[in-house]
Amino acid sequence: MPKTIKNSVKQHRSKLRLTQEELSDSIGVTRQTIIALEKGNYIPSLLLAFKIAHFFKEPVEVIFKVDSK
Repeated sequence: MPKTIKNSVKQHRSKLRLTQEELSDSIGVTRQTIIALEKGNYIPSLLLAFKIAHFFKEPVEVIFKVDSK
């Protein structure tokens, strides 16, 4: 059964009223990376996942979840 990683980056970003560019600048990636993450087309490295979680002040497992579908 294939597994994917789902994330709530867009929801967390929207809650803070941040643009994709503001978030990308804050964590040191390109806007295209944020776009791909939010669309579910990109699985971040462990380091990037932790950076994002730290930015949102959430545990990494709140932002990223394994979907077994």
